[in-house]
Amino acid sequence: MSTTRYIELAFKKLIPAPFTLAVLLSLFTIIIAFFFTGESNSDSMVSILKYWQSGMWDPALLVFAVQMMLILVLGHVLVLTKPVSWITKKLTSFVHGNASAVVMVSVSTMLVAFFNWGLGLIFGAIMARKVGEAARDRGFKINYPLVGAAGYVGLMVWHGGISGSAPLKAAEPGHINSLFTGQANTNVLKSLPDNIPTDSTIFANWNLLLFGILLVVIPLVLWLVSKKAGYSKIDLPVKDQAKSNKLIEGAERLDNSKYLSLIFGILLMAAFLASYGSNLLSANLTPNMLNFFMLALCILLHGSFASFLKALDEAISGAAAILIQFPLYFGIMGIMKETGIVGDIAGFFSSIATEVSLPVYTFFSAGLVNIFVPSGGGQWAIQGPIVLESATKLGVPLNKAIMAFAYGDQITNMLQPFWALPLLAITRLKAREILPYTLIMMLVGMLVYISGLLLI
Repeated sequence: MSTTRYIELAFKKLIPAPFTLAVLLSLFTIIIAFFFTGESNSDSMVSILKYWQSGMWDPALLVFAVQMMLILVLGHVLVLTKPVSWITKKLTSFVHGNASAVVMVSVSTMLVAFFNWGLGLIFGAIMARKVGEAARDRGFKINYPLVGAAGYVGLMVWHGGISGSAPLKAAEPGHINSLFTGQANTNVLKSLPDNIPTDSTIFANWNLLLFGILLVVIPLVLWLVSKKAGYSKIDLPVKDQAKSNKLIEGAERLDNSKYLSLIFGILLMAAFLASYGSNLLSANLTPNMLNFFMLALCILLHGSFASFLKALDEAISGAAAILIQFPLYFGIMGIMKETGIVGDIAGFFSSIATEVSLPVYTFFSAGLVNIFVPSGGGQWAIQGPIVLESATKLGVPLNKAIMAFAYGDQITNMLQPFWALPLLAITRLKAREILPYTLIMMLVGMLVYISGLLLI
C-alpha cells in the first residue's frame, strides 16, 4: 500500500466532522484550563465556563465573524458572476487529467489568496468544483479529493500576503502600543516603534521570495502526488441550464432591471472610492473596505438584483457551517486568553529561545495556537505582545518576528479544517478526504518557511 493511501485511510478512520472536532477542542481546552492553569476546584471550573461563555458572545469577535462571513459570501457571489465564470471556464479548458488539474488549481488559488484570503478560499473551491464538473462532462479521470486539497492551499500563504492580519495591523499607527495596554513594562514599550510598515513585512524581498518558492514547490509536490494517488469517483449533480420562460411583470421588472442594478452599483462604487480612495492608493486593505468593494462589484457584474440574489442563496449555504462554528472557537479563544494558556505556550517557547531560534519557535507556537484559535486577527491580539516583547529582548528584528508568527498561523490551516468548510460545501467533499493531502502540503510548507527563517 502506498504512503498516500495509508494516510488517506487513517484520516478516514480518525478524523470526525469539523463541527465535532470543534466540540472536542472545546472540551479539551476546558480540561487543560482546569488542571493546568490554577487550582482544580469548583470555583475554577465556574470561572472557566464563564470565560467560555463570554468568549462565545464577545461583541468585537461577533463583528469580526460578520466581516469574515461577508468576505466569504460576497467572494462566492463574485465568483458566480458571468465574467468570473468565463475566466474559470477558460482555465479549466487547459485541464486534461490529474496532473494538469492540481497544478492549475493550486497555482491560481495561491496567487488569488496572496491578494486576499477570502477570495482565494472561494476561488480555489470554485476552481476545484469546475475541474470536477469538467472531468465528469469531458470524461477524463482525476483524484477529486486531491484537486480539492489543491484548491485549499491558498490558506497556507494568505497571512504572508496582502490581506495578512498581523502585518496589516502592525502597519497601523498606534496599533503596537494598543497591544501592550496594561501588559508591558515601560522600558519595552519605549523601545517599540509606533508601527511597522508593510514594505518590511508583506512586501519585503525575502517574503516575496518565500512565496515564489512555494508557488513552484507546492504545485510540483501535488504533481508528484497525483502520479501515485489514483483516481476517484466524481458525484456532482448536473445543474439544469434551461432558461425559465416565466413572464416577468409588475414589481418583478425592478428585480430584473439591469438599469436599476447598474445605477445602484455605480452609486456603491462611487461611495467606495469617496470613502476608501486614500486607503486604496496606499494598498491599506481592511475587511469593511473589501466587503464594500465586492458588494459593488457583485451588483455591477451580475447585472440584476434577481441574478445577485440567486447567487446569494447558493453562497450562504456554502458558508453556513462556518457561522455556527465561530462562537465555539471564540469560546476557546476566551478560555485561552483569560486563563493565560496562549501566554504559557508562547512564553515557554520564548524562554528557551535564542536570537537565532526565536523566529522558529514563534513559528511553532503560532501554529499550535492556530489549531485552537483559527483566526489570524484574534490570535495576533492575544499572542502579538509576547512575540514583539520577546523579539525586542533578544534583538530579533520585529518584522521578522511578525512574519514568523504569520507563517506559523497559516501553515496549520492545512491541518485545521475550519476554513475549509466553504470549500467542502461547494465541492461536496469531506474534510477527511482532503486532509491527507493538505497534511503533505503542510510538511512541505514547514520545510520552506523554517529554512527561510533560519537563512534570512
